[in-house]
Amino acid sequence: MTFLTFVYLFTGLVLLVAGAEVLVRGAAKLAAQFGIPPLIIGLTVVAFGTSAPETAVSVQAALNGSGDIAIGNVVGSNIANVLFILGLTALIAPLIVSRQLIRLDVPIMIGASLITYALAWNGALSRLDGAVLFGLIISYTVFLILSSRRANAEATANDEFAKEFASDAHPKPYSSYMNAGLIILGLVLLVVGSNFLVEGAVSLARALGLSELVIGLTVIAVGTSLPELATSILAAIRGERDIAVGNIVGSNIFNLLCVLGLSALVAPQAVAVAGSALAFDFPVMIAVAFACLPIFFTGYSISRWEGLLFLAYYIAYTAYLVMTSNGEPFAQNFGDAMLGYVLPLTAVTLLVIAGQAWKRQRV
Repeated sequence: MTFLTFVYLFTGLVLLVAGAEVLVRGAAKLAAQFGIPPLIIGLTVVAFGTSAPETAVSVQAALNGSGDIAIGNVVGSNIANVLFILGLTALIAPLIVSRQLIRLDVPIMIGASLITYALAWNGALSRLDGAVLFGLIISYTVFLILSSRRANAEATANDEFAKEFASDAHPKPYSSYMNAGLIILGLVLLVVGSNFLVEGAVSLARALGLSELVIGLTVIAVGTSLPELATSILAAIRGERDIAVGNIVGSNIFNLLCVLGLSALVAPQAVAVAGSALAFDFPVMIAVAFACLPIFFTGYSISRWEGLLFLAYYIAYTAYLVMTSNGEPFAQNFGDAMLGYVLPLTAVTLLVIAGQAWKRQRV
């Protein structure tokens, strides 16, 4: 392991975060200038911006034949987004969950998780699988555009993304070119940053004797989730707590459908999916997605104790990955206990709590 490896990792992460920030601001302002509804800007442009690092890294990894990094990055990011980022954010301030997320977006996130798992079940994501996933994100975006026309004016006026990114009623002539330039700059930073990060991650995996899958599920997953982390924590501190939750759910949907779909489409051959990922990491990702529904439903909020529960699960998940990579003899027993006992028991508990909350709301 050399100093150059850490330089590659650090430089890649910095460029990814900077590129995502520049891209999302340029794209959102340009979209607003062309009259795209603020709600759509928030659910599509901003979701793309915070997921841009995952897109750049997974696509670059797929092109390089590093399927484990491409898959691990997305699966690990989705797990980290909910357990680590939402858990940490909820500890800072209890989070508000909108009814639309519970009725529409969380079920879509669950469905996207199940569809991706089903397509990957044969051990690879082919170009056809990628086309299916990418077609679904296009359909989802079209649905958002059509449904936005029926959105009430008050919800649109209160949209926080509109307040942050809305342009002047009469933009300056050169402003469109400036925003387009920001988009190009953001994309360049993302591509360069992804190259550095993938190169550094592969070197780190080889030096430490870790698999590329473990590196993708941990170091790269958390690194590419930094935009979501920054957005959610900042939103919680500012009191814009609904944004913190919506940002995570939207990013998870985008990661599965667009990032993995695009990676499978551009890869020179089918993106291989490791058997260990199918046996453990995908089920954990799906369980996390399902867990959002009852937790979000209880009072339409995420309390501090629920955030602590999320964080505890993420620590346990990371510990399992480390034990597995180190060849610990009890790692398999630990993983079996998580999947066979802890997660089902937690699911039953959350369903009971959600049922009680639903009954209280009906009374």
